[in-house]
Amino acid sequence: MTVTASADRPGDAPAGKSDERKALGVASGAHVLHDGYTDLIYLMLPIWQAEFGIGYAALGLLRTCYSGTMAVLQIPSAMLAERFGVALVLAGGTALAGVGYLVAGASTGIWMLVAALIMGGIGSSTQHPLASALVARAFSGPRSMKALGTYNFAGDIGKMSIPAAASLILVVLPWQPTVAIFGALGLAVAAAILFLTPRFAAEAPAVSLEKTERPAATDVRPRSRFGFPLLLAIGMVDSATRMGFLIFLPFLLIAKGAALPTVGLALTLVFAGGAAGKLICGFIGARVGVIATVCLTEGLTVVGILALLPLPLEAALVILPVIGVMLNGTSSVLYGSVPELVEPEKRARMFSIFYTGTIGAGAFAPAAYGLVGDFVGVPTALTVVAAFCLATVPLALALRPALPAHAR
Repeated sequence: MTVTASADRPGDAPAGKSDERKALGVASGAHVLHDGYTDLIYLMLPIWQAEFGIGYAALGLLRTCYSGTMAVLQIPSAMLAERFGVALVLAGGTALAGVGYLVAGASTGIWMLVAALIMGGIGSSTQHPLASALVARAFSGPRSMKALGTYNFAGDIGKMSIPAAASLILVVLPWQPTVAIFGALGLAVAAAILFLTPRFAAEAPAVSLEKTERPAATDVRPRSRFGFPLLLAIGMVDSATRMGFLIFLPFLLIAKGAALPTVGLALTLVFAGGAAGKLICGFIGARVGVIATVCLTEGLTVVGILALLPLPLEAALVILPVIGVMLNGTSSVLYGSVPELVEPEKRARMFSIFYTGTIGAGAFAPAAYGLVGDFVGVPTALTVVAAFCLATVPLALALRPALPAHAR
């Protein structure tokens, strides 16, 4: 097995406190911006529908242009960083994502907007693999897990803050200059990444630890060949449910009488609940196990979506944070279960597969659900989203025998 590790020489000494702070700050700042970019699209969908006169399926494809490109290029982005360094590739990707939003702000037709979203997706594909690797390089041992938790939470801050800020700007400015402002912000963040990223993260050489580092005895146990595929399937359904719900939520709320600032507030409430859900569901998972947590969160997600349909606007806003907790909380439990189902030497590779699969499912779900929405309308399409979410329950029950006793 070959893993990335620091060689025993002065240039590869453990990171100092200053480099640790810089690495975490750069990674978290990039996560805030890129996750904000990704979810700002939900706020823009009703505007683009009115601007370009397109249906739900086309709107779903617009979302897919961004997130689908981002999903399929994450592994190539990591490979590119191995050659040119984390700082240059992450900064370049952030700048490209910013340029994508600048082009979107100058769009005069649907195809120019499509090109802008693809450009943005290419740029954002660099963030998850490189920023998380930057944090992992800077921190070691248990401190690495805590730092990665801070980094992950930063993404939820972006999901809450950027759509909320955009909804306020839209009160006084048209949508084109609004998205252009965030595009310019991307260029500023890219410059900060380039100059502030500690270079040790890009210079650590690969060292073979095959003979010096063996898995602990507790890691050597038979593993089901079906465990990881089942976990991946649950993750893909969960991600598709989340994105399907979010693409229809603005239109459901507008039908209930919401204005655009209220839609921005609603998305913020969902994302705030999602941020809390990562902490809450992690605690629940530790207490009752993975299977019970998945069944609980996915079941309550279905109940929440169906309850949202008949409620008036004010009551809908009240339950959105609760839906957000369940909608986003499951992912943290699933992600944490990957090491339980794969051999230690395969964990990095399987994490990348899991990440790509779940983001990919979330990327293509809006187009599929958008097509459903064109035929049956938003309320029925959301009912379909909820029904598909129920597929996670039998998948979770089938996964139970593959998990070790302490994780079930």
